[in-house]
Amino acid sequence: MNKIPLAERLRPKAIDQLIGQNHLTGKGSILRTAVENGNIPSMIFWGPPGVGKTTIANIIAATLKQPFFLLSAISSGVKDIREAIEMAQKSKGAILFIDEIHRFNKGQQDALLGAVEKGIITLIGATTENPSFEVNSALLSRCQVYVLKALNEEDLILLLNHALKTDDDLKNREIILQETEALINISGGDARKLLNLLELITNASAKDVELVITNELVMKVAQQRIAMYDKNGEQHYDIISAFIKSMRGSDPNGAVYWLARMIEGGEDVKFIARRMVIFASEDIGNANPNAQLLATSTFQAVSMIGYPESRIILSQCATYLAGSAKSNAAVVAISAASAAVKQTGDLSVPLHLRNAPTKLMKEMSYGKDYKYAHQFEDNFTLQEYLPDQLKGTTFYMPQKNTREEEMRKFLKERWKAKYGY
Repeated sequence: MNKIPLAERLRPKAIDQLIGQNHLTGKGSILRTAVENGNIPSMIFWGPPGVGKTTIANIIAATLKQPFFLLSAISSGVKDIREAIEMAQKSKGAILFIDEIHRFNKGQQDALLGAVEKGIITLIGATTENPSFEVNSALLSRCQVYVLKALNEEDLILLLNHALKTDDDLKNREIILQETEALINISGGDARKLLNLLELITNASAKDVELVITNELVMKVAQQRIAMYDKNGEQHYDIISAFIKSMRGSDPNGAVYWLARMIEGGEDVKFIARRMVIFASEDIGNANPNAQLLATSTFQAVSMIGYPESRIILSQCATYLAGSAKSNAAVVAISAASAAVKQTGDLSVPLHLRNAPTKLMKEMSYGKDYKYAHQFEDNFTLQEYLPDQLKGTTFYMPQKNTREEEMRKFLKERWKAKYGY
């Protein structure tokens, strides 16, 4: 049995061997073009686990034939960063790859600034977290952010067949991939998780006997080894999903259970709090605006306090959000408005809504006939605020809860039948 894990054995060595991320690495894509031209910027790869962040960084270094230094933000500090920068200076330029860069604090990230700015290193950071929140603005402004996507079903099936046909341990065995649904569902778009599971299944069967991979077999093996996935954080996204869905379903008991699972597993306190800030707008919104205030305060509080005390603050917020009235009207509204923007393009701003800071603009009727709402009774007057092509389009529709019914009444009194409130 090969001691090197299957996922590592199959790690692509060249850009043409990559499966998935065609928007970044396919022919003619922006990142591939930069690599082929030998002129890459410092960059941040943002995406879920097992989608190729480390692999692409290795391929870039190999393609450009540049020295490659790798640090993990979990185990590295400022001293390690400085040592890597010193080695890069001796090499007259190098690629420094930092895995889980979101785990670096501000001081550690600041230690990279000078070397990135002077071109001593080309930084490639990998993160599963939104870099807008976790990478400080000074460093982020010096990097191009590339978003990597979870692998789709087609990619994952292609990867399975590639493994069975090319891996030295598998290609000479009689393995029939009869069903793939369970493999695809459990992997969740994570190539490493998929290959780890495939390896578990093949290792659990005799090499000289035909192996037929079915959904039933996959589930049986996965359940027997579920602890292994917990230990390696493989259920990270499944548990946060269960947490959010429990709050959305107004079940504080389910919410606090999954919260406890994350806390006991050592989950980043800010990761949990940030998800609740998003949830407060996405799933509660104007049904209870106080939810957003509490969630934001929770994020600020736990950022200062940390574990173990922050578990109480997280619990208060999670149970409050679960017990709150729900509305997804805000996310429905912005989604509908974004769809309209994509469909109709760059529509002109009506003249009466344009700013007119110069004489020429005033002569061109910018701002003409604009009605200043505060000069009218109840601080309101009928006026068009959408481009002509979208007149009367309703993006935001209050939902049936006490707070939004008040908003509906307020809007209906003013807009009459225009928006269908």
